Amino acid sequence: MTTTNTPEHPGSPDPAATADRIGPDGTPSMLALHQTALGGPEVLRLTELPRPAPGPGEILVAVHAAGLNPTDFKHRAMSLFLPSPPLTLGWDVSGTVVEAGYGVTLFRPGDEVFGMLPYPYGAGSHAEYVTGPTRAFAAKPAGIGHTEAAALPLAALTAWQALVDTADLRAGQRVLIHAAAGGVGHLAVQIAKELGAHVTGTASAPKHDFLRELGADACVDYRSEDFTDTGTRYDVVLDTLGGETATRSAGVLRPGGIVVSLLPGAEDTQAAAEKAQARAVTLLVEHDRSGMLAIADLVERGRLRAHVSGTFPLAEGARAHALGETGRTTGKLVLTVR
Repeated sequence: MTTTNTPEHPGSPDPAATADRIGPDGTPSMLALHQTALGGPEVLRLTELPRPAPGPGEILVAVHAAGLNPTDFKHRAMSLFLPSPPLTLGWDVSGTVVEAGYGVTLFRPGDEVFGMLPYPYGAGSHAEYVTGPTRAFAAKPAGIGHTEAAALPLAALTAWQALVDTADLRAGQRVLIHAAAGGVGHLAVQIAKELGAHVTGTASAPKHDFLRELGADACVDYRSEDFTDTGTRYDVVLDTLGGETATRSAGVLRPGGIVVSLLPGAEDTQAAAEKAQARAVTLLVEHDRSGMLAIADLVERGRLRAHVSGTFPLAEGARAHALGETGRTTGKLVLTVR
């Protein structure tokens, strides 16, 4: 296993943009953003590892770009769902099929695909190559590049599964989306509008114009306004923050409404929901080919787009993690590999 220090300068060439590699034992190898310990961004190292091979029902993908999500930062720093290091993170991926495993009929070498590796145990897209089950992928929409495609899967699937599969959001209903300018939030705004809902988003005031461009009908500045004081009652709340936000969100639901949280709420969240004659649930995103096809269709029809606020070569993944952890980015950050 060979380790390369992460370059410090934005203009540094990305070593991952080179030709295929052969390891010391003569077998194919690759570079990956790898860690052997938990900790801050500094634990990430560009490391030469064996190139994976697809098993039955899997495809090997040459990664062109891979999205970053808050779950990457959390798993880098602490033990959550994944085993202890060594590990390579990353669930979002957009790239080209290199090889199809036994029994695969949906894709052939040369096909451009994007998708989310099975969450949480399928991580590994922050590398030159990754394998995954065929049905975690869909054909990449022809109208967008790999960078934008890589920004979509986990966040868009989360929004889709929260609003469509879980909340059954309908035209004419009111939805409140917390952190609406974030990775999940800005995609949820667009999906909710496509469903015909009235959308309110919370974000700092400088981001309100961005939300309105996405279709938000109303914006709440969380720094100076309390979303519980607007007098509005919602059919659905998408809570991306958890904790007390989930509990307070239950209090603004109409009877029969639902708050879908992406993080655990406070202990009294369920009680608050019951008092409002509503429901409170916590969602863990799942890989989902039908959801990916729906997302691809929205993209192809110009109804959904990912906002990419920054890109980083794979070799500068530590810098990307440090920026993402500030919680101040709009939309998504993406690692570029090819």
